[in-house]
Amino acid sequence: MATSMQKLVGVSEEDDEEEMEMDVKEEDDEDEENGEKQIAAQMMIGVDEVMPSTSSSDQFQYQPQLQEQVSNQGGGGGARRSRPLEEKERTKLRERHRRAITARILAGLRRHGNYNLRVRADINDVIAALAREAGWVVLPDGTTFPSRSQSSPAAGTSAGMTSSSSQMVSQQIPPPPATLQGVSSGYRTTVEYNACRMKSVFMPTPSPYDLSSTAPAQSSGVVADGGEQTERLPLIAGSLQVINDKQIIGLPTKLPERDFAGTPFVPVYVMLPLGVINMKCELADPDGLLKQLRVLKSINVDGVMVDCWWGIVEAHAPQEYNWNGYQRLFQMVRELKLKLQVVMSFHECGGSVGDDVCIPLPHWVAEIGRSNPEIFFTDKEGRRNPECLSWGIDKERVLRGRTAVEVYFDYMRSFRVEFDEFFEDGIISMVEVGLGPCGELRYPSCPVKHGWRYPGIGEFQCHDQYMLKSLRKAAEMRGHSFWARGPDNAGSYNSQPHETGFFCDGGDYDGYYGRFFLNWYSQVLLNHGDRVLSLAKLAFDGTCITAKLPGIHWWYKTASHAAELTAGYYNPCNRDGYTAIATMLQKHGAALSFSCTEHHILEQQDHLREALADPRGLVWQAITRYWTMSSQ
Repeated sequence: MATSMQKLVGVSEEDDEEEMEMDVKEEDDEDEENGEKQIAAQMMIGVDEVMPSTSSSDQFQYQPQLQEQVSNQGGGGGARRSRPLEEKERTKLRERHRRAITARILAGLRRHGNYNLRVRADINDVIAALAREAGWVVLPDGTTFPSRSQSSPAAGTSAGMTSSSSQMVSQQIPPPPATLQGVSSGYRTTVEYNACRMKSVFMPTPSPYDLSSTAPAQSSGVVADGGEQTERLPLIAGSLQVINDKQIIGLPTKLPERDFAGTPFVPVYVMLPLGVINMKCELADPDGLLKQLRVLKSINVDGVMVDCWWGIVEAHAPQEYNWNGYQRLFQMVRELKLKLQVVMSFHECGGSVGDDVCIPLPHWVAEIGRSNPEIFFTDKEGRRNPECLSWGIDKERVLRGRTAVEVYFDYMRSFRVEFDEFFEDGIISMVEVGLGPCGELRYPSCPVKHGWRYPGIGEFQCHDQYMLKSLRKAAEMRGHSFWARGPDNAGSYNSQPHETGFFCDGGDYDGYYGRFFLNWYSQVLLNHGDRVLSLAKLAFDGTCITAKLPGIHWWYKTASHAAELTAGYYNPCNRDGYTAIATMLQKHGAALSFSCTEHHILEQQDHLREALADPRGLVWQAITRYWTMSSQ
């Protein structure tokens, strides 16, 4: 009887509850559902008894309404039975209206917001995209939580979760313990409980709650008084345990490097000075460096990052490597129980903003360059840029019998062999692979030494004989040999897009030749990154590798994105230039290091507005493309 009454209550709900049902059920199921409700309604005709008393306050709340419905069944039976058909038509109209609104929202976001939404995206995809832009983390199953935890207001507790399902509060107090736990209140709603199970909370200090009164655990990993460990079951997405009306969320004691999702813990590495190792491959100031490292250790920094300069290690002769200074540096770091992130720097230091030392390419490479300057990037005026080697010689044996890619691989393999013990002990946690000027995957399109000043669009760097050879081959394959040239109307280093025939709105960049040239130019960049990262993955198997991308944010709000085009990123407003890059990185399991993340705080400055710059938009596009590729 109670079940029948509950069905009748479902029939008499207001329209807003019917809309809620519409969101979770298909229209094809409505006929059967409404039929069941009619049968339930007919079954209740003539029933004049009151609802049985239950412990649920919700059932008691509907009792007067139920009695009124039962008493009115005799006179209005015909109208009552015809109501489901009318309701079905109304819900269909409401659903069509909602779908039309969703379609307009999706179209606007795709067109104006650079949102990466699939063709058949629904309102869930829209909400997820907006949540991610607002700084939230949205998992594939819909679980949502803040990407940055907020400080806990309660003193004496090291971490906790609030009773709100949309916020996780935490506070870090060094040093971190061996066991990672999170504490939450005993009572939670269903949404809060699911979110709690999906992502655990990192606890940098032991729980303030007494473990001696621990109740029987659902799954364990918690150490009781006296150091005895409770029963251990496999930890899947965090385990729960009740302690004095509190829930303990157990975590694995060892988190993978770079995988701290759902925790307030962010590893902090401090970049060492560029000149910490001098040109003789010795520590420039051992005592001063040791003091600085001890200060970093005292404030609980995780580790340090250091450049391993090709121009220092292999300075004098091919395949003669001197790692002495780095050996001593790495020993200091290990003794202080810090970690290392290392940069394979295959470029020169001294020509970029922030460079306070001068470290050229190896001497033997410079000697080759004097007799064959074509090994360096060249602009349309014939000016060479010795900051790094041209990608045109990646497969050309012009470096004493070796190709450029072979030189890079031999260097990385030597490093891996020399510091094998540091890799095996986990001291070296990450290797960043240099892929171009400043270590970034880009062409040297904006060299200060050649007169470039912000916000100039830069120049194409494809006029050495090896790059022109590749361009000629590509043009002949297309059947247009006269396309084997660089653009002649692309301006100079300090031009602005509207001043050129190539980059202006409706310019040649979007014509047949322009699309061919830019496709080839960007593909050379992509191929270079693919070759070098494939060998880096081989050399550093088992260690996280990363690639650094540039933040070319000026002229981002124009149609052509001219500064990105000269740097090798074919990313005009009508084409996505970062998906191919993200796919290549994911192919080799390489992490993304993006150098534009600090510029979003400067968006309101006048020079950014004048250059039609959009750092935030660029960061959003690049990061979302990488995330999208990661989730596939």
